Amino acid sequence: MADTKPVERPLSPHLQVYRPQLTSITSILTRITGNGLIVAVLLMVWWLLAASTSDAYFAVADAVVTSWFGDLIFTLSLWAIWYHYLAGLRHFYFDAGKGMDIPTAEKLGWGLIIGSVVLTIITLLLV
Repeated sequence: MADTKPVERPLSPHLQVYRPQLTSITSILTRITGNGLIVAVLLMVWWLLAASTSDAYFAVADAVVTSWFGDLIFTLSLWAIWYHYLAGLRHFYFDAGKGMDIPTAEKLGWGLIIGSVVLTIITLLLV
């Protein structure tokens, strides 16, 4: 057999050489927000179950839900709901075969990020 040299380059793109695009970041954030909403739902279900169990158990759950940690979880979940909703609308637009060129996809990505933050702030101010 012929003597072969080992390959000197990476066989696939690694994080050191790959520059993430806005479209990939928004796609990853859509998955993270979808899974992150589970934390808020579990916290809410725990609070409701504690309310139906006993006064002492509800006091513990209510202290967690109304603490800074609960406020942080519910505020982030509010942003996640808006982000996930707008990402779904964007995907409906993509499913129609529109916005598939790179400049439009990047504008939609920025619209998604900025829109979710603005809608979260508006909701916090109104509620």
